[in-house]
Amino acid sequence: VQLQASGGGLVQPGGSLRLSCAASGSTNGINGMEWYRQAPGKHREMVATITSGHSTNYIDSVKGRFTISRDNAKSMAYLQMNSLKPEDTGVYYCAADYIVFQEGTPVVGRAWGQGTLVTVSS
Repeated sequence: VQLQASGGGLVQPGGSLRLSCAASGSTNGINGMEWYRQAPGKHREMVATITSGHSTNYIDSVKGRFTISRDNAKSMAYLQMNSLKPEDTGVYYCAADYIVFQEGTPVVGRAWGQGTLVTVSS
């Protein structure tokens, strides 16, 4: 499974951005998908998660502002970010948990996208 994240950019406080994550390869084996972010000088943190059944979870700091979604038919995941704040600045990564079968043996893995920079500044 390979992931390609896009949609980052420079936005003013209060603005919006929509991040996209395109999956390719053995996409039928993808289960959960997540968005992480890493702010300058900080550890990477999980921002939002979505299961294959579209159940979602968010960190407290983005609840009510961010929405994670996915389109299984298109092998895409999205992160709609509204009311952006300067503290939302960072590199955003998408990740996918998957299972594939190699010679009949299940193999579990996690794929990462390359990251897309989001800068919230006036």
